[in-house]
Amino acid sequence: MAKQTILLTGAAGYVGAMLVDQWSKRDDVEEIIALDMVDPEEFVKDAPKTTWIKANTSDNSWQEIAAKKNPTVVVHAAWQIRNLYWNPKKQWKWNVEGSQNMFDFAFATKSVKNLVYFSSASIFGADPKNEIDHLFDTDAPLRDEVYLYAKEKRIAEENLHNMVVDKRDDLDISIVRPAAISGPRGRYGRIRFGLQSALSGKLKGSFVYSIVTMLTSFIPATKKWCRQFIHEDDIADIITILTFDGAPNTVSLYNLTPPGDVVLPEDMGEATGKKIVILPPFVIRIVFFFMRHLTFGKVPTAAGAWRFYCYPIAMDGTKVTEELGHKYAYSSKEAFVTKEGRYSYVVPKDA
Repeated sequence: MAKQTILLTGAAGYVGAMLVDQWSKRDDVEEIIALDMVDPEEFVKDAPKTTWIKANTSDNSWQEIAAKKNPTVVVHAAWQIRNLYWNPKKQWKWNVEGSQNMFDFAFATKSVKNLVYFSSASIFGADPKNEIDHLFDTDAPLRDEVYLYAKEKRIAEENLHNMVVDKRDDLDISIVRPAAISGPRGRYGRIRFGLQSALSGKLKGSFVYSIVTMLTSFIPATKKWCRQFIHEDDIADIITILTFDGAPNTVSLYNLTPPGDVVLPEDMGEATGKKIVILPPFVIRIVFFFMRHLTFGKVPTAAGAWRFYCYPIAMDGTKVTEELGHKYAYSSKEAFVTKEGRYSYVVPKDA
């Protein structure tokens, strides 16, 4: 049995920590080189067969250390998702240049045979012409966006595509574009600012969060509002397949979202017990503008982000089942509300 040495970026993050937790227990793992610019959570900081490197992907401090360990797989999941209000240039450096560093490392390191990169559904663009019942497949064109997160994801993915022209014949590349990731660990194990946390009243401890909780005492939505969710267990299982078994093509693209109905405002209202109020997009845009500047970006309402609250991006994720044989364990609606999964133990008894 061939053992893998995996360089995993964003290893202390939501998805990264789950991968460390699960992979470190596998017999076919030689070592996990866990890279992140923040300290790991308690439940993975002493994970077996794991070497932690505290660094940013845009630094030049980690390459020599990682190269000496002869990694066979690179999984690039690191990303500064929340906009750096005061320093967009730093955010660009961390995300776009940091991603390029990882791509360059994977291409230049001969021991690396497999590269898995986390892109995003946002690269399809939140456009007024989008419809809820139109599903973007993996070959849909990437669209430019004002929203910096979406723009950075698009450019990083395009940069990787451009490198494929001169790629090594023995390097397989998988690009995954997840829908919103949900599950017991995401909702109860690591409460952070996000749509679900705000609507479910879990944001506590600051004046800003109190204002947001007040504003979301009902669910503001638009006529085209919808979401797709993928359960955290499904994400971990799909990335595990790509990491250990590889993909059938030298360059493989996957939209990660279960088939079936999307989550609509009425579904959100039923899940949170709140009233739905339909608003025109321009009202959402104004609210996002003032919340961004009044809180100096603490509330994640970056320029252009309002479009993703108003216009749908629904993807077709069936290719994962067709090519990799993975059958989604949870539908989009189930992923949004279920307390079941590998990390169900973090759910409070009174939840």
